[in-house]
Amino acid sequence: MLEALASNAANNPRALLALAQHFVAKGESTRALSLAIEARKLAPSEPEIELLAREVLSLNVPTWHFSIVRDKLRNAAFDSALRRAIRPGMRVLDIGTGTGLLAMMAIRAGAAEVITCEMNPSVAHAARRIVAANGYADRIRIVCKHSTALDLEIDLGGPVDVLVSETIGNNLIGEHVLPIMEEAPRFLRSGGRILPARGSVRVALASYESVGRMRMAVVDGFDLSPFNELAPPCLRIKRRDRGIALLSEPADLLTFDFASGGPFPAGRAFLSLTSQGAASGVAQWVRLTVDADAEYENHPATHAVTSNWAVLFYPFAEGLRCKAGDRIKVFGSHDRKSLRIWAEKHEK
Repeated sequence: MLEALASNAANNPRALLALAQHFVAKGESTRALSLAIEARKLAPSEPEIELLAREVLSLNVPTWHFSIVRDKLRNAAFDSALRRAIRPGMRVLDIGTGTGLLAMMAIRAGAAEVITCEMNPSVAHAARRIVAANGYADRIRIVCKHSTALDLEIDLGGPVDVLVSETIGNNLIGEHVLPIMEEAPRFLRSGGRILPARGSVRVALASYESVGRMRMAVVDGFDLSPFNELAPPCLRIKRRDRGIALLSEPADLLTFDFASGGPFPAGRAFLSLTSQGAASGVAQWVRLTVDADAEYENHPATHAVTSNWAVLFYPFAEGLRCKAGDRIKVFGSHDRKSLRIWAEKHEK
């Protein structure tokens, strides 16, 4: 029925956009995208049509796409690693196209061909326009699929020499990097390279001056503290928020050797840290070893102010008090999709 309506609305941009919203509601994002693009072509100078079309095009597109490409240290780490890994004539697979930046870096580094996959049809459409605008359409092929759906022969034309993927979340694993990296070996020739080679979850004891904004006590004479059990277990510290102070040496709580191809089963770990002051929680960030010569880390005291990745702060459970010299056990567990961090005081 919707297809029949689309045929009848072929020359009516407003009707096409109304149908696009119906396809969005049905989960048919690719069809919705094509209708929105067609509506824009029919009315290229109408601001309202452009606005309505963008409402469809921007659905489910994370806003971090607009900030991550401005992270010069992140870009430099991947660019330098790609230049070291790629030799003339090599073929590259880029998982998670985004803007197409890493794919274009790979071509600039000397790759003969890059196949890059992107499951979001709006992002894939924009990336195709970017690649064409930069003169790489003949060497970069964008496949609108999730990496798990890629066919080695049909989509890739056989194994590749280098696989690069930057599907990294604030807690390292939240963007499904573990299953992606487990699949990497099936795409690679013998001796092929995986970038990044390793990823670590870094932690340190810390204090954070704004932690009180997510905790309640007495307000207007009423005790509201029971509401604290509804507070999220961690706080996302925004870029340029300098209210965090590290109060122990940083350490790797969890490390994943991506270059090995896994497997990376669910797991847990702990380590012991000595506090250098009145810590109130655990700071967590990420470190990527892109290759042997390039590292990237959004350390809270340095690069976190410009990094696309946020530092996360896990407040201590109520009742845990810490002073200089105290030993604190920091625990971490993951189920391959999410990370949990908590702390306990060493028993004397």
